[in-house]
Order: sequence, then C-alpha cells, then structure tokens
Amino acid sequence: MIWLLIALVIVALVAAITLRRPPIVVVAPDTPLGVEVVPGPPGRGAPLPVILVHGLFGFDRMGIPGARMDYFRGIAKHLETLGCHAHAVKLSRAKSVPERARELCDAITALPHEHVDLIAHSMGGLDARYALAHLGLASRVRSLVTVGTPHRGTPLADLAVDGPLGVARRALAALGISLDAIDWLTTAALERFNREVVDVPSVRYACVVGGIREPRTPIPLAIQPMHSFLRKVAGANDGLVPMASQYWGETLAEIEADHFAQIGWRLAPRHTFDALGLYAFVVARLGDAPHHSEQVAV
Repeated sequence: MIWLLIALVIVALVAAITLRRPPIVVVAPDTPLGVEVVPGPPGRGAPLPVILVHGLFGFDRMGIPGARMDYFRGIAKHLETLGCHAHAVKLSRAKSVPERARELCDAITALPHEHVDLIAHSMGGLDARYALAHLGLASRVRSLVTVGTPHRGTPLADLAVDGPLGVARRALAALGISLDAIDWLTTAALERFNREVVDVPSVRYACVVGGIREPRTPIPLAIQPMHSFLRKVAGANDGLVPMASQYWGETLAEIEADHFAQIGWRLAPRHTFDALGLYAFVVARLGDAPHHSEQVAV
C-alpha cells in the first residue's frame, strides 16, 4: 500500500511540473536546431567526398593522442557515419589568401579523389574562391559551400588595418608575428577581390549565412564587444562577420549561430544550434549533380 501511495505522489508531482512548464517545441528531424532552411532543389544521390576548409587561425586537428581537437568539431566523424567521406585540410593560420589558396590546391591534389565538394568556413571560403578562379582547382571541384565567410569583408578587419587596433597589429609585426590575412578581410580589399576573383561557371557556389538575430539567443561573453560593435555599424552578425557579408551564390540556409557555433564549438552556456545537423543537411542538398564532363556549355 505504501508503494502505491508513493507512486501516486510522484505522478502528481510530475503532472504539476509539466503543467507549469512552457510547451516543448519538437524540431523536425530534417530541420536541425537553429537552421532556417531556404527552399531549393533536393539532393539527387550520394555525395562526393567533402573537403572541410578552415578559416583564419584555424587548424585541421591539434592536441595529443587521446586528447585531440578538430576545428570542425565532430563534423567529419558525423558525416562519415552517414556514408560521406570527409577530410579536413590544414592551411597556414594567418597568411594571405593567395598563399593559403595554393596550400589548399596542394592538399586536394594529394588526395586520391577525382572530384570533391568543398565546405569552407570563414576566410576558408575566400581561399577556395581564389583557388577555383586562379589556380585551376575548378577541375577537381563540383561545388563550394561557404559558411560564415566575409565575402564583402568585416568592419573588424578595417579596425585592425586603419583603425585603433592597427597599432597593436604593427607591434605584433615588429615581433615577427605576421598577420597578412587581415589585409584580405577588410571591406575595401573584398570589394577589389570580388571584381578580380570571378566565379567559375562549372562550379556550384552556395552559402550558409549565420548570425545572432533572436533576443533569446545567448551571446558568448568572449564575442559580446565585437557583436555589439558590428550590430551598430553593420546590423545582424555572428560576432565576427556581418550576415550581409556572408551571402554568395545560392543560399542553402540561414542559421542562428555565432561564428564558433557554426563549426560545432559552443561558447554560450545554452545549446541553441545543431552544427552536426547543419552539415548533414548541406551534404544532402549537394546531391549528385552532373560532373564537368556532363555539363553543356550555353
């Protein structure tokens, strides 16, 4: 009898708590948390091998055996479980776009795959665009998807070149720490870049645009000053790059995610974005489009 009474009390408590909680929103399996899907053609078959390209100050993998960290945190492994081979390349952390683009070409040439898809984060998208347009990489690449890439620059880079942060940058240069990459991320530099780096017709260009727009989305403490500055001068942003700067080619999705959450790193205390689901969605949208030899010139 006592166990029955205890069971009834537990049921009553659970019911009371449930009634007082706000309703739980169930996210559809094909819509990852924090991802606003932009309608487009569905996938058309198995994906090609995917090359993940990191951004400024990035890396492929670092650490010691048993305690290693991936720049694209858990993403390559997740894609592998879905039957998609994913490989992260390693570029110089802060060299110029042309130098990093050459390294990207060398890394892909060393792989055994005839054709690949590229998914590039942040500055990595600029490296990929340069390599496709000027270094012949288009012969190996079917599509490029950029995530959080500053296609039109970021005002933060303007501050580091001509603004108050330029003094600190020059001090680092005097110590032998080169930050050539910053020169390629200013709004003026990207205006020139977009005139000189033209899309290759045989490659599919697409983007994922990320930022913090919802008042309830937590802003990590580490990027709050940058986010606040960018919001004043450029509107919605991900803490480093304005959302308006991230659009290039076909838009696959708009995501509620800061610059680090876009690659699986959660700096905020509350989980509001599913990075693994995003990359699985992107690969599914790439589908199996015709290869270069099958495309007809117009």
